[in-house]
Amino acid sequence: MSAGPAGPTVRIAEDPADLEACFAVRKEVFVREQGVPEDIEYDAWDATAVHVLAVRSDGVPLGTGRLLMGEQAAERTGGDPLVGSLGRLAVTREARGLGVGAALVRAIEDAARARGLTAVDLHAQTHALGFYERLGYEVYGPLFPDAGIPHRAMRRTLRP
Repeated sequence: MSAGPAGPTVRIAEDPADLEACFAVRKEVFVREQGVPEDIEYDAWDATAVHVLAVRSDGVPLGTGRLLMGEQAAERTGGDPLVGSLGRLAVTREARGLGVGAALVRAIEDAARARGLTAVDLHAQTHALGFYERLGYEVYGPLFPDAGIPHRAMRRTLRP
């Protein structure tokens, strides 16, 4: 998966070095920048989630995200086995505004389609609602806190 010749390369993180890079980006963005406690940033689902990683041409990590499915996603998707949960989307400060986030979301959607899912849910920080709306996600449900940050639930139906 790629975001084009000038953009980052986005791939499924399958080897230990890629996973380490994903966790490092999350630590930089969520723990250091946003003050999310480290003990709640990482969870048991990390071991089996589909992680995606965006890297610069020289291999420097720019962003990450993950896809939860089935039992992992049930709490966020109302238990629908055909709906995945996009989460932990993080883009480094240097890469914001360059299309990295959109490339990561599209890679996660591609991974969901490849696994037979028909929709993707996510919990968006309220400042990011416009970003996800531009990518086709629709808000549903009430405002709620997650790690002390206001969020809204969103969903996008995937087309084949």
